Amino acid sequence: NQAKKSDWKSYEVKPFYIDITPITNKAFESFVKDKRYISEAERFQWSFVFDMFVPDQIKSQVEQRVKGAEWWIPVEGAYWKAPKGPSSSVKDRQNHPAVHISYNDAVEYCSWRGARLPSEIEWEFAVRGGLRDQVYPWGNDFQKKRMNIWEGKFPKDNKGRDGYIGAAPVNAFPPQNDYGLYDMVGNVWEWTSTVYGTDPQTQQPQYTLRGGSYVDSVGGEFNHKADVTTRMGNTADAGSDNIGFRCARDVRDPKIEL
Repeated sequence: NQAKKSDWKSYEVKPFYIDITPITNKAFESFVKDKRYISEAERFQWSFVFDMFVPDQIKSQVEQRVKGAEWWIPVEGAYWKAPKGPSSSVKDRQNHPAVHISYNDAVEYCSWRGARLPSEIEWEFAVRGGLRDQVYPWGNDFQKKRMNIWEGKFPKDNKGRDGYIGAAPVNAFPPQNDYGLYDMVGNVWEWTSTVYGTDPQTQQPQYTLRGGSYVDSVGGEFNHKADVTTRMGNTADAGSDNIGFRCARDVRDPKIEL
């Protein structure tokens, strides 16, 4: 999203289907029950939770935080079904995006569905909704209550003017573009199948995430600028309470329910 227009590239996209919303807790739970699946965050026995949602007692026990991103707290027992830690649940969050989902978890879920993760190119084609050279899925002008982002002084004060602090239901806002897609920008990051690069410390491949999340901003004053070009990379086993996904499939595939 920092590239000059002269550096832009054009790509041909073959027909594909993509989920209207990110995968919800309800949908992910069906997969878990059917496959008796154990997510990576469960196997690791911890995941990252945003500081605002972590009790002081737990924060006081944390000995080490991520340098430069101290607002992400490693919380023991945090995973998709307990997104804020052991005392939380998704009982009243069935229509929220499933979070603490690693790339590997997402691949397994989509495969179970007879689908796959979208490539980064497919994801960007989808988010633009048929528009060209626009900042947001709906056009060039920022519109209030069209996406879930941080509003206030980061990282301590989120005014929640969009109605939410933390992740919101996947259909909390109207469709963001003319393709009828919800939640493409803001709320939670979404995995794609495209390799982003290599982690400089572990040398593991990183995969591309798109769309930004509830901790990002309109103008990029902090974290990422939430628009149709927002992207970052992370390793396949990474997860946090602002990472989710949606699935895609080729049009030529046998008809399945998306």
